Amino acid sequence: MAEQKEATVTFGVLNETSDTESRVALTPDIVTRLGRNGISCIIESGAGNAAEYTDEDYKAAGATVASRDEVIATADALGFIDRPSAETVAKLKAGQWVIGMLGSFTDTAYVESLSNAGLVGVAIEKLPRQLSSAQSMDEMTSQNSVMGYKAAITAANAYGAFLPMMTTAAGTIRPAKALVLGAGIAGLQAIGTLKRLGAVVTAYDVRPASQGEVESLGAKFLDLGLDFSKGQGEGGYARALSAEEQAQQQAAVDEKAAGFDIIITTAKVPGRKPPVLLTAAGVKGLKRGAVIVDCAASDLGGNVEGSAVGEQVTEGGVKLIGAPYLASGVATTASNLLSRNVADILVHFVRDGKLGQDLTEELDDALVVAGRAAAPAAAADAEKSEK
Repeated sequence: MAEQKEATVTFGVLNETSDTESRVALTPDIVTRLGRNGISCIIESGAGNAAEYTDEDYKAAGATVASRDEVIATADALGFIDRPSAETVAKLKAGQWVIGMLGSFTDTAYVESLSNAGLVGVAIEKLPRQLSSAQSMDEMTSQNSVMGYKAAITAANAYGAFLPMMTTAAGTIRPAKALVLGAGIAGLQAIGTLKRLGAVVTAYDVRPASQGEVESLGAKFLDLGLDFSKGQGEGGYARALSAEEQAQQQAAVDEKAAGFDIIITTAKVPGRKPPVLLTAAGVKGLKRGAVIVDCAASDLGGNVEGSAVGEQVTEGGVKLIGAPYLASGVATTASNLLSRNVADILVHFVRDGKLGQDLTEELDDALVVAGRAAAPAAAADAEKSEK
């Protein structure tokens, strides 16, 4: 067993369990790993229960299990699945670090509240995911992978027929035809899972590079007859289409969608309203019993016109499932991956037993709130990226 270093930094995690959240930002195996880096862990009692990690598991790994107030009072840095609430921010101490999905692209008021509290905020959404050094820190990649898997399982469960082709004494059952819109991390995982379940899978993404990835998984690439040759945006995301391009895409997708039994949409845009890929007319054109799983559904809308969080059945008998919380439905695995992301971010910013941000310039953009000890350049860059 690797030798544990004397702890000089304390990492804290709070219980974020709710009706829609079962994940936890720290798992017992990561407690041990952080200990080898001189970081001790303190976690709120019951924080891991919904993800099948007990207080005893954390204690056995070397963590301290305490009350919420004790965690806040003790931790030098806190990791979150999402971000601390206004109530929690009010209890934090100046100089503490906050690591999570802070919504820094759109919620400048929230970022300002962290700054006013004297906190150091690390916004995971701003990590440069294209850098190899940041790959293990990328929560969006790890959680979107879980989301894509669960989306396929959710669709299969809601669909009223078999996914694979089966030959029986009573005749042959044709395979389900599935369409995945958005072939990023979540989309590719959905494709692979649907293929393993036996469906005939087709996928589409505006990024030209995605065709090879789709076909490498044994799926077909949907030809809409459109040329968005500059569909690749910054950081590996699809770029935003112009209004004219989006209208062309919607019309083409609506027409093609009618031939599918299952549709999964995964085109999220961090912190922004997701693009509408399938209109109400396209939904109306689907056959009775078809299933749509919209992973981008939220208060801002979704990839499917008319979708909302939860399940609804249209007048035409189409099941439309707005499912933004899918990763929470695989809480054990999702928590294990997420806690590794958060831990690697923390370890990166610890040098000589202290937390500091003057390390790798490529990652400083993630420091959206620089607190009292902030590097001025990092704060300036963060302000610039908000505009």
